[in-house]
Amino acid sequence: MFPPPLTIPPQLSARLPAARNFLTRHAALILCALFLLTALATAGHYGLGLDAVSQQRIAQVNLNYILGQGDEFDALPYPHAFYSVAFELPLLLAEQALGLEDYYDVHRLRLILTHLFFILGGYFCYRLAYRLFNSRLIALFALLLFLLHPRLYAHSFVNSKDLPFLSMFAIALYLLERAFRRDTVGAFLLLGIAVGLLTNLRIMGAMLLPAVIAMRALDLFYAGRPQRKPLLLTAGLFLLAAGLTWYALTPHAWNNPIDYLTASLDLTIRHPHTPWQLFQGELLPANALPPHYTLTWFSITTPPLILLLGLIGLALVAARSLRRPAALFRNTQLRFALLLPACFLLPPLAAALLGSVQYDHWRHFFFCYAPFCLLAAGGLRGLANALSLGRPCRAGICALTAAGLGLVLLQMTQIHPLQHNYFNFLVNRTAPEQLRTQYEMDGRRSSHREGLESLLTRHPHAPLTLRGSKSLPRQLNLLPPAARQRLQIADGNRRADYELTHHIDPAQPDLAFNSAYRRRLYNSALITARPLDAALMTAAAIAAYQEIYRQALTREPIIRAGYDVYLDDRQLTFVRANCPPESPDTWLGVKLFPHHPETLPAPWRDNPGSYATFGNLRVRLNDLCLAVIQLPAYAQGDLILMQRNLGQWGPVGEPLWQEFHSLSQPGLGELIERGRQQQPPAAPSAFDVILDRADGRHRLLYAKSNCTDADYATPIFLHIAPVNLADLPPHSRGNSFENRDFPLDYYGGRPGGDCIAIVPLPHYPIASIRTGQYVPGQGELWAMELTLEP
Repeated sequence: MFPPPLTIPPQLSARLPAARNFLTRHAALILCALFLLTALATAGHYGLGLDAVSQQRIAQVNLNYILGQGDEFDALPYPHAFYSVAFELPLLLAEQALGLEDYYDVHRLRLILTHLFFILGGYFCYRLAYRLFNSRLIALFALLLFLLHPRLYAHSFVNSKDLPFLSMFAIALYLLERAFRRDTVGAFLLLGIAVGLLTNLRIMGAMLLPAVIAMRALDLFYAGRPQRKPLLLTAGLFLLAAGLTWYALTPHAWNNPIDYLTASLDLTIRHPHTPWQLFQGELLPANALPPHYTLTWFSITTPPLILLLGLIGLALVAARSLRRPAALFRNTQLRFALLLPACFLLPPLAAALLGSVQYDHWRHFFFCYAPFCLLAAGGLRGLANALSLGRPCRAGICALTAAGLGLVLLQMTQIHPLQHNYFNFLVNRTAPEQLRTQYEMDGRRSSHREGLESLLTRHPHAPLTLRGSKSLPRQLNLLPPAARQRLQIADGNRRADYELTHHIDPAQPDLAFNSAYRRRLYNSALITARPLDAALMTAAAIAAYQEIYRQALTREPIIRAGYDVYLDDRQLTFVRANCPPESPDTWLGVKLFPHHPETLPAPWRDNPGSYATFGNLRVRLNDLCLAVIQLPAYAQGDLILMQRNLGQWGPVGEPLWQEFHSLSQPGLGELIERGRQQQPPAAPSAFDVILDRADGRHRLLYAKSNCTDADYATPIFLHIAPVNLADLPPHSRGNSFENRDFPLDYYGGRPGGDCIAIVPLPHYPIASIRTGQYVPGQGELWAMELTLEP
């Protein structure tokens, strides 16, 4: 009635223990191989990281210098000359060795190699966890914790800047533990090489130098006299290996390593890049973010399971340190256990205390995840061993942890390939557009690729012309050549079919009715492709635009120029009937010059004329062109409204028209006239240069009536000498002044027949100012000097 029991042949029965032993010993390598196979199959799904092109440029400049084909470091935009070459150069050499020319193939190779190094970092994290906890199962969990962080996983493809530093940090931590465990010359030499390479990737890697020296100093303190000489020898060889490795891998430092180190450290503490960041619903400059910025981002973008285990691990280390504080100085293993929370907590805390610039969520501190991952593994082990739980309970805890990691893997699969936008339950992910109005979405812009592929699917045969951000042409190169041929970028006055944006400006009206493609994560819009012609719109979109047009005509226009411009509270509506076909692809914008700059959000205070935006609803309805620009709530003062040609990389050339409008009185005109009466012009042909000290802020006003095309096209030089040279940015100290040369359009415009510019001066005490106009390659047209009294 019943089948005979299953019997295992003796030959196979004898091999089962060997197979089980093989799987146990090599489970980590098998897992890494599975992740690599997954990467090979999915790498092409990821878009282009924001810094990919500049990172390739860094590698090429360093390679040229090594080969004696040029010294181009000064040609790299500051601060790119101070970024690493140790990882980018091998990527460039691999690309050249394989003879890859098409960017689709180059990009795929870079993605795979960057992710491969991420997997390597995870494997060394496994090796270190095995040494610390003496358990292959806990070590395997450490490997999975490392590889299954959603944000880091996506960045491991598109970010060749921060992820290699994370992987190298994990490798260096493993070699540090190995060096002190073996205590041999070879182990410390290898550790020195790793720390030198880590410091090349980011100057912050030098933080391991004092850690190693402090641990070696404790060994010297407790060692007998005969043992001190070998300890000193290994410490010296470690420092020598670290220094020589860093120097050999840093061509920019070959001429003057001290100056390079000083500039790198200063760059880390006082980074000049201060982009605007949307954080907890506020738009803030990077140098004005709250001290908890990094730790908050880490908390809301790390899976809850990993957060919980990491906090348990931190608590266990703290409890052990309080229970046996004296042992921390004698016991190498306990010292290393204390090093992990220090490596996780001290970098962001130091950045907050020093007032360092922080931006782009916590990507500059991705390396801190390596020690946190090990702490989480320790938390899992401590949880399993708590209260003397039996073996079934420990197995149950491990099973629950595995289920939690499975849930993380499921979430990563659902949002693939946009794992870099993962948020956990600590933020509201259910209310529509909640995240979009609170936090930056897709700051790396890599989601553009999905937008392009969606349009190709939506229009399977017709060619399309697109407009979008400056990175759009590079994103287009990520598509296979056949698909790439059907998409073109609108340059000059070419008509565009769609406009792609990576997010919607919270200050602009909701345009959900006009989205041809909108990838959503947690009820927040991520990518929008807007049709710009009625032929591609839905009936609801056409009706909505017609209603905007009808409401605009109920008011009198404030300006009649290339477009009639209507103002309703804070909404500017641009209307042009019978517009030529190229009109939708010209740039419509507004520059705002408030009478009280302190009312501006912090990002705009140093350049009050920088508020300019595309017409967010600019579309074509048959022969009607329509655009809407929403002014911010603080808008007051003077506006320059304009239309200008749109080039491939943004606005270029002369404006088609510019007009001046004042929202309140007195305006700039009165301020300039008052300044002219107080001080004469610098020279008969020069601009009037007026020093305005209103509202406790110093700024320069440049003005000229009957301004010619030559006046407007000629750049202005502005050299600011401080009272204290230490106040200058690092890249300006060699000149003893800060160079703020600018084209007139950057700080102003040409409304009517006048040219104006408003230039805020730095906050540090100023000794003197020299300014004028110059023709590049020919010399100065005029110049004047100003001395600022206290």
